Amino acid sequence: MKFEELNIHPILLKQVYAAGYKEPTLIQEKCIPLIKQGRDVVAQSETGSGKTVAFGLPVLEQIKPREGLQVLVLTPTRELCVQVSDVFRQFGRAMKVQTASIYGGVGITPQFDALQRCEIVVGTPGRILDHIQRGTIDFSRVRFLIVDEVDKMAEMGFMEQIEDIIIHVPKKRQTLLFSATLSDEVDILAERHSNSPIKIMTEAYVSKDKMRQVYYNVQPKEKFSLLVHLLKSKGPGLKLIFCATRIEVDIVTRNLKSQGIKVAAIHGGLTQSKRLIALNQLRDERIEALVATDVAARGLDIPHVRFIYNYDVPKTSGEYVHRIGRTARAGKSGEAITILTERDYENFDSVLRDHELNIEPQEMPKIIWVPFTRRIEGGRDERFGGRRFEGRGFSREGGRSFSREGPRTGREREFPPRERGSRVFSSRNDFSRAPSREGFENRMKESEAPGRAGYTGYSDRNRRRGKPRPRFGKRNFRN
Repeated sequence: MKFEELNIHPILLKQVYAAGYKEPTLIQEKCIPLIKQGRDVVAQSETGSGKTVAFGLPVLEQIKPREGLQVLVLTPTRELCVQVSDVFRQFGRAMKVQTASIYGGVGITPQFDALQRCEIVVGTPGRILDHIQRGTIDFSRVRFLIVDEVDKMAEMGFMEQIEDIIIHVPKKRQTLLFSATLSDEVDILAERHSNSPIKIMTEAYVSKDKMRQVYYNVQPKEKFSLLVHLLKSKGPGLKLIFCATRIEVDIVTRNLKSQGIKVAAIHGGLTQSKRLIALNQLRDERIEALVATDVAARGLDIPHVRFIYNYDVPKTSGEYVHRIGRTARAGKSGEAITILTERDYENFDSVLRDHELNIEPQEMPKIIWVPFTRRIEGGRDERFGGRRFEGRGFSREGGRSFSREGPRTGREREFPPRERGSRVFSSRNDFSRAPSREGFENRMKESEAPGRAGYTGYSDRNRRRGKPRPRFGKRNFRN
């Protein structure tokens, strides 16, 4: 089918071909006619199948410029908000329609002005609710409510916020719900806020015959070395590396950089500007790999990804599918590689319950061991919850103690657990047992003895020289 057969507005049709689109995808072919007819739609389609264009083109046809806010699009993440906004701006510019991106992590003042001029708002639930409470957003003329990645919204705990937002949107509207999977949460939202919706389900956009899925079962100490070996030996092509937590993303990124690999990190703990910079670097191929949490597995349009690395195994087969859905698109080949250690067995067993997945074991190649440290930025250690060890290597509960030079030298020694309140004093090359509280008290008593020039005493020699008695009291010892 051609885009002309969908009866798209001539101005939009010209923009579509200018953007490089040749034929509509399956989700676009099914959704566009229904949305043009004014029907409510609940659509399921894999990540990267063109859902944004599927609801963007028919909605833009019906927007009246300079008549206030008419479209509200809700997205789960900031990156997806920016991406959807870019699509609306790209196609809406010729229609003289303005789009505002409303999300957190950036200044709110510029958004006030944007809300006064736009016809379309694309935003995240938290910041939209913020504007509702401030009274800076007006939904009275909204005719289209679009919720993108509904299943991800539910997973991130946004469903209650979405309900609070929908209360302020006129009931006389067209509701469009898009999701990568159809879950109970999607059905509940559709039942409550849609009018006789039509369900649309499409086949996977990923080419399974061109997708190779393998896993390596390794020892924990071999995990990072294997990742470095695979990144350097698999050849050219963009790579996505998925980790379970933000801290793990930072640690893996820093260690990969130390091996001369051009990588960037993206997760929810970074500022919005850093996250956008990382995505742009990957799209422009200025870096060869992106280390990310699952925030990058949903909705983001990152074309030409050839390799997916599961450095940490996802908890469910659904999350696994969303991760590997970033590669093997539009007839291109791709490879999904899972690095499995003993702690991942339970999660991997959950993934393998999906019998449609064909993940083949691979023999461990010959690798060169490379150093890996779990220290994160600022001299903190991830094993201790990211707490920074400063000064003299104080250790309240025993275990490891780090010297002042630790972040640069990595020097560390094992100490047996000792009583609460004791300390460890260390220098760069020497470690000694800490004196106890009793030792401090004895030293203070000795310093106060007559004729002794201790910390707080006043010697006869000073008295004979006529020196005034010091006015300060006892020296404070930090315990």
